[in-house]
Amino acid sequence: MRCVALGRKNWLFAGSKAGGDRAAAIYTVIETAKLNGLEPQAYIADVIAKIAGDWPAARWDELLPWNWRPTVHNVAEAA
Repeated sequence: MRCVALGRKNWLFAGSKAGGDRAAAIYTVIETAKLNGLEPQAYIADVIAKIAGDWPAARWDELLPWNWRPTVHNVAEAA
C-alpha cells in the first residue's frame, strides 16, 4: 500500500491535469505488469520496441501484460 500512497502524494505535483493523467496511466501499466508477475522495465521496453518495429495492430492483444511473453534471444546470435 505504501507505493500507492506515495504515488497519490506525487500526483499533486504533476504540473498539469494532462501530466497527472499521464502519470496515472504509467502507474497503471507498471502495477498491472507487477500483478502479472512481470518485471515492469523489461515489459515496457520490449513492448515499445515491438510497437516501434512495425508490430501489426491486429496482434496488439499479445502485448497486454497477461498475454505477453518475453522475447528469447539466441546466445549464438549475440556473439
